[in-house]
Amino acid sequence: MKLKDLEKKKILILGFKREGKDTIKFLKKIFPKKAFGVGDKDIKKDYLKSLKNYDIIIKSPGIPTKVIKPFLKKGQTVTSQTEIFFENCPGKIIGITGTKGKSTTSSLIYQILKNWGKKVYLVGNIGKPVLQFLPSATKKDIYVYELSSHQLAGLKKSPHIAVLLNIYREHLDYYSSFKDYIKAKANITKFQTKKDYLVFNAEDKIVLKIAKDSLAKKVRFQGRFYEADFEAAKAVARIFKTPEKIIKRTLKGFKGLPHRLEFAGEFKRIKFYNDSLATIPKASILAIEALGENVQTIITGGFERHYDFSQLARTILDSKIKTVILFPTTGQRIWREIVSLAKKKKIKAPKHFFVNNMSDAVKLGYEYTLKGKICLLSSASPSFGIFKDYKERGNLFKKFVKKYAKR
Repeated sequence: MKLKDLEKKKILILGFKREGKDTIKFLKKIFPKKAFGVGDKDIKKDYLKSLKNYDIIIKSPGIPTKVIKPFLKKGQTVTSQTEIFFENCPGKIIGITGTKGKSTTSSLIYQILKNWGKKVYLVGNIGKPVLQFLPSATKKDIYVYELSSHQLAGLKKSPHIAVLLNIYREHLDYYSSFKDYIKAKANITKFQTKKDYLVFNAEDKIVLKIAKDSLAKKVRFQGRFYEADFEAAKAVARIFKTPEKIIKRTLKGFKGLPHRLEFAGEFKRIKFYNDSLATIPKASILAIEALGENVQTIITGGFERHYDFSQLARTILDSKIKTVILFPTTGQRIWREIVSLAKKKKIKAPKHFFVNNMSDAVKLGYEYTLKGKICLLSSASPSFGIFKDYKERGNLFKKFVKKYAKR
């Protein structure tokens, strides 16, 4: 949606957290005399009833379209901060999406281009809300935009360079089906032309299928887990003809992001890894495979989103893991899957403990992990319930790892 189309319309900012606040701040600069409505459940419980009074609704990505649909009337337009930026930005946009790896890949691309002296900005989920950059944007600017499926849903324009890392089952509480989730992710390339680029992971079957339908110039890469993030970043850097020495130097110096298979330290000769952002089973499976045979203890489980844990149970039983420490609510289901599969395979299940707090989990980690081995926090589930978010979960893990190291 072009900015000129907003001028004479009644506009509602739907959702008033980080992105909503940035949107209204931007619009007030562009239209200083204009009044805007704000709808948010924390301001008014029946906030959706006010939708009928507006021509244009600028929706925050955290609010599912299926929630607002019954309150919409004919002729209304629902748009988003992302769509407004895409339609009005004169610079180059590099959009990065995938169920896992978005933040790491975005950070790598941003750092490489920055080290080469490009005028580049890190925006979206990992960076700053994007509309604040629009008034001063030029054709020479580059925007590295981390895009969630929520931000991609409903878009009618794709970025100049699209990066598609992987697609696994997630956010099925937000979408009506996995098919709808895939459809949202596919928007990153759906509207690209022959002048654009699609950088995609050729090892992911769903990604490969989406890539086949794309009109963009295709740049393939291969890799699993964090290897894929590095390969994707290198592919994008080469589109910009970045010198190889800058790419290599940047990748070598990259420290990684917190809560993503983060090495939390070695204490009492036990290595601890914080993989709190592993909020789906596939992420935990990849973490176990990446760390290999030295993983002896795993702390897992969390908020219930009805994922299938059968493959995670298989991976645990096929590994060298001897102790499983389980958080509610999914911890119960994960353990049942492990026991059921162990019986079928006629093998002994690992030791297990149910815990309700991180302090107890880490204590058990120290007690049941041998010297030279690994204790891994990788929850295969969201953090909500016991913890505020994945950051709190990961930070508490690191806190108690250090605390009990002194005893």
